[in-house]
Amino acid sequence: MLSLSSMKAKDRKTLEIIFTNPINGNLEFRHIEALFLALGATKTERKGSAVSFSLNEIRVDFHRPHPDKAALRYRVKDARTFLLLAGVKP
Repeated sequence: MLSLSSMKAKDRKTLEIIFTNPINGNLEFRHIEALFLALGATKTERKGSAVSFSLNEIRVDFHRPHPDKAALRYRVKDARTFLLLAGVKP
């Protein structure tokens, strides 16, 4: 797993946004994906828009947003929960 101090600034910013209250529903899902991968998560493509990520033995499933790119609040909340369960905090 990548240390938070050695992350790219863009990934650190995404992490901060995920943990900001109230939850930001305008975050592009591709930024969440990039953060997960930067933290060392493995990505598994599934059928259609489905994708799974595993980090520290924790798994989460998402459906990529379409046609819009915004993750919406419930996806950002799910990303926050996944990160907390995987032991990642800003």
